[in-house]
Amino acid sequence: MAFSPQEDELTLALIDLKSRNPQLGISKVHAILLKNYPDWIVSEKRTRKLLQVQGLIVAQAPPSSAPEPPVYPSSRVIQSLDVFQWTPKIEVKYFNKKKGKGLVAISDMEEGETIWREDPFAIAPEWEIFDMQMASTACGYCTTPLIPDSPLINACPASSSSSFCPARFCNRLCLARSAKCHPLLCPAQNPSSVPLSKFAKDTQWMALHALAQCTSRILQVNQISDSALHLDWDIMRGMAELGLEDRFKYSFRSASTPEPDRTTWKKAYTLYVQAFKEPKAAQDQKKLARILKKPLPAEVDNELFGYEGFLRGLGRMSLNLEAHGGLYTVHAHLNHSCDPNVSIRHLDQRNALSRITVIAKRPIKPGKELLVSYVNPKLGYRARQDELRGWGFGACTCSRCIEEAKMISQAPATNDELDDLADELKAGLGIM
Repeated sequence: MAFSPQEDELTLALIDLKSRNPQLGISKVHAILLKNYPDWIVSEKRTRKLLQVQGLIVAQAPPSSAPEPPVYPSSRVIQSLDVFQWTPKIEVKYFNKKKGKGLVAISDMEEGETIWREDPFAIAPEWEIFDMQMASTACGYCTTPLIPDSPLINACPASSSSSFCPARFCNRLCLARSAKCHPLLCPAQNPSSVPLSKFAKDTQWMALHALAQCTSRILQVNQISDSALHLDWDIMRGMAELGLEDRFKYSFRSASTPEPDRTTWKKAYTLYVQAFKEPKAAQDQKKLARILKKPLPAEVDNELFGYEGFLRGLGRMSLNLEAHGGLYTVHAHLNHSCDPNVSIRHLDQRNALSRITVIAKRPIKPGKELLVSYVNPKLGYRARQDELRGWGFGACTCSRCIEEAKMISQAPATNDELDDLADELKAGLGIM
């Protein structure tokens, strides 16, 4: 049975390992330790601490150049966006290069007040809802669970016995609105999209699913008019962006995961291009050509279908997706605080589940920024900071985090011991 070794026993084992392998770093020593003692539960942090106490840390050579500065997400102000369409109570403000843009109040708001409601620009619903859509039990547009035997329900008109599409819609309005995205993701109209959707589902890759929805929308709107394309493209490009390479490098790289899974990225890219640009089968090419008669402008095509643009698109999706899978034009402007002054609710659960309602959590004065929490605010300080790494903006320095950081620094030993214990418990459960 796995157990945590005593300090003396662990120290002797580490001294022995370092004497045999003096040039190995902490991570490799830790890996060998766990291999040699498979019944031990020891965190890498504890290994590091004991090696430091014993003076067994290998000194690193001084860097040959200055450390590489971190790369923060970039964003653009959408000049054509009129937020007055949603609410007269806010305006967009550009802060600086690191923070980007945000939303500030231009009139008083009371606690509990609804500031605006918003339908998604595109939605890649949670997988549970996605499964319901595939089972024809949730609306293919607004994601609302369907009422069985409702006379208002409309099936996908392209579906047939020989070429089936499971999509069903609440009513004729949802069916009409689905034309923005659905045709290119419809198994009957564009069967080359099926492998991409399946891959996203199998890998639980919400960002890939969302990028497919957005790409479908851009390709569809291009068939309508140049002005409609420019408006939607400006909205999509205006969202905060950080490519997958930079996102991994500055937010997720660790000793145990030194490199990203580029093989999976390239597999996804291949399926993405086959879905929307170059289907493998001649019959699928003909079906896609029936939908896409007008080519994209060269700069849009390059950004969507070049590999680097694809990685930027995935990063953009990851940074801007709302918790339930929607991308929202105005909501995407909201910056983070662990002490937010607005909350996001899905209140229209019977007729528009994907619609969000933005509500003031406390009074907000003109000039104050509207802030939402990107993570569960009930988490502790370290857990919140760890989860926030994925957004790439560095450590959160809101008033709550500053106060909690001060409290932690006053009792470092106790907190370090608790962290070590938590790490060892996680390792024992196999969830590190």
